[in-house]
Amino acid sequence: MLARLADIDVSEPRHAFADRLSHWLGWADAISLSSVLNGSPAAVPAGVRAGRGSEEAECIRLRGVLAKAIAEDGALATEKERAETAANFSPYRRHYLARQQTMEVAIGPLRERLRASLAARSPAMAQLAAVDAVMEQALGAQEHNLLSAVPGLLEKHFVRLRQAHQALPDEPEGGALPVAWQDVFCKDMQAVLLAELELRFEPVEGLLEALRKSS
Repeated sequence: MLARLADIDVSEPRHAFADRLSHWLGWADAISLSSVLNGSPAAVPAGVRAGRGSEEAECIRLRGVLAKAIAEDGALATEKERAETAANFSPYRRHYLARQQTMEVAIGPLRERLRASLAARSPAMAQLAAVDAVMEQALGAQEHNLLSAVPGLLEKHFVRLRQAHQALPDEPEGGALPVAWQDVFCKDMQAVLLAELELRFEPVEGLLEALRKSS
């Protein structure tokens, strides 16, 4: 989606996934991951067993809240705001970064709670939860850097739409008014935000699937 909107070339990687992932892991991360994979699974505390239903319901609720907030977003919708943003991407950038922060703040604690529930199931599941914790810490900075670059790609799309609008004749053929280019951009930005929400929820879905299978 970003490649299409920002008009950039996305080539197939020349290296295998494992090779590319190795460039994201520092030596300290590799040691931590090796320790978790090769260590003995932690013992499950006696009498502890988390309920999968409540955790799954919370995931569905939170995902729905975040998706609804994006889909119903009325930011920069008024005529005055449109006039102010016609030549300025900064408000959109601030808005996108704010949405990213909201997702990060909401999903991070949920992922921690799911790990705690998983760790209470069995020693093997506790080991899986520990692997997820290490991977989140190891890949978090790289993921943050990549996602923080999304507004810059959207800005390219913003500029292209604005330039295309400026090139239109004052009187469109047939008298039909063209769709406001800001409307097009806002819908595209919402689509990218929803796609990012799906991406951020992938580890959560993985933990939920493990909880289902451990029931």
